[in-house]
Parts: sequence; C-alpha cells; structure tokens
Amino acid sequence: MSSNIQITPAQLSRLVGLPDAPVLLDVRIDEDVAADPRLLPASERRSHRDVAGWANAYAGRKVVVICQRGQKLSEGVAAWLRHEGVEAENLAGGFEAWREAGGPLVETGKLPKRDAAGRTLWVTRARPKVDRIACPWLIRRFVDPRAVFLFVSASEVPDVADRFGATPFDIDGVFWSHRGARCSFDTMIEEFGLASPALDQLATIVRAADTARLDLVPQAAGFLAASLGLSRMYRDDLAQLEAGMLLYDAFYRWCRDATEETHHWPSATVKT
Repeated sequence: MSSNIQITPAQLSRLVGLPDAPVLLDVRIDEDVAADPRLLPASERRSHRDVAGWANAYAGRKVVVICQRGQKLSEGVAAWLRHEGVEAENLAGGFEAWREAGGPLVETGKLPKRDAAGRTLWVTRARPKVDRIACPWLIRRFVDPRAVFLFVSASEVPDVADRFGATPFDIDGVFWSHRGARCSFDTMIEEFGLASPALDQLATIVRAADTARLDLVPQAAGFLAASLGLSRMYRDDLAQLEAGMLLYDAFYRWCRDATEETHHWPSATVKT
C-alpha cells in the first residue's frame, strides 16, 4: 500500500530536475556519507541532531528527506518537519534504494567549495548566449539550486575568480570548459556523473547550437534562434538567465517525455 508520508524512488525520479521539484534533504550520518559521498541531484546535507533549529527554514515548501535506508532518521526528520507545517515525505528505502534503482547521483568530489551561506559560487563571461545559460541551468536543477553566478568582462574572469573565491567556467584554460568538440555543458554532465538519456539528448542540442554545428540535430537551429533572441531581449545577464531557465526546462521535458509526440493539422479528416 502506498503511504502519504513516503515517496518511492520511481516517483521521485519523475520530479528531479523540474522547476517545482521538492527540496531534497540528505540526513545520512557521516559514516554512511563517507562510504558513498555522492548525493541525490540538488540535495542538501542536514543533520538530524539539530532539526529543531532548522526545520522552520523550509516552511511553505515541499521536502523529501533521505537517509541511508529510509528508516528512523528520515522518518523522524520528516515527521518533525510536518510538525512545523512543512509538506514533508521521506524516501522509501532511502539512499540505498535510490542507488539500486539506478537513480542519478552527483559526484561531490567535483563540487566547488561553498560560501558561508552554503552556496556554490561561479563566474563566467558576460553576455551569455548558449553554454553560459546551459551550465547554470544544469547546476541549479541538478547540483545546487542556490548557486550564485557572476557575469563579468571576459578579461576579468580569472581575477574575479581569485578575489571572490568563485569557480570559473566556459573560458579557455579552466577545468569547467570545452573539451575538444564537446562544450562546457557536456563537461559538467560528465564530471558530475549526471549522464541520462534526456540530458544526453539535450547536451547534443546545446553542443550543436553552441559550436555552429546545426546539422547535428534538427532542433539546434530553433534552439539557437531562441537563445540569441533572449540575448537581445535582456540587457541584464541575470534577467536573461532567469528567462532562459524556462527555455531549458521546456527542452529538457521534451527530451525526457515528448520526443515521440507529433503534431499535425488538420488533426483529423473533416467529412463533408
């Protein structure tokens, strides 16, 4: 029988990466994390020991709590959150069930150092077009929903990275950048361990649009046109990023759920 206080790995997998995905809280003990330090996509680490002190920070939000096996720690934390008015469930079977089901797991060894507020900080060139919107979208949907992105003059990226402790991306000579024919978005999917059929298909569209190889997939030309249109609509790079998130959300859902669907007009033969 299904439970109204638990969510299964299959159910959660349909929500991961979506703009309205629940907050994922990993409350595994340190020993379990040391044995497998990977995290469910976009999840946050919290301790069950001080749940009373942080529970109300999630008021008004949907939350899924994850422990090693989906037992006492996640059940207890989820119950405490519900006491605080949070819509909280725990993951049935916990981290082990998610891993056994083949759910995506983020390689935490590649995560940049977080700031005092617990956010990753990134810096890249101003006036983004494709890759510099794609990478923030991937980070916010699958790695760190609270990530901060700084858009600065191309010549200043290395110095801003150094002075502000930010991680540079999509510039020459850094780790998070193009590799051969593959773009920075490909690099992030690979290094974070996020490969999946939907993200791999989206990566091909991004790569084709970002590297002027529009012959790779038929969606590339329209994707590039939409991306360039957004860059003309917004002078503020952060406003453009927010608008671009919807574009990537839509293409991700198409890659995941709608590639076989077609549309015709007229939809049926009209009898006269």
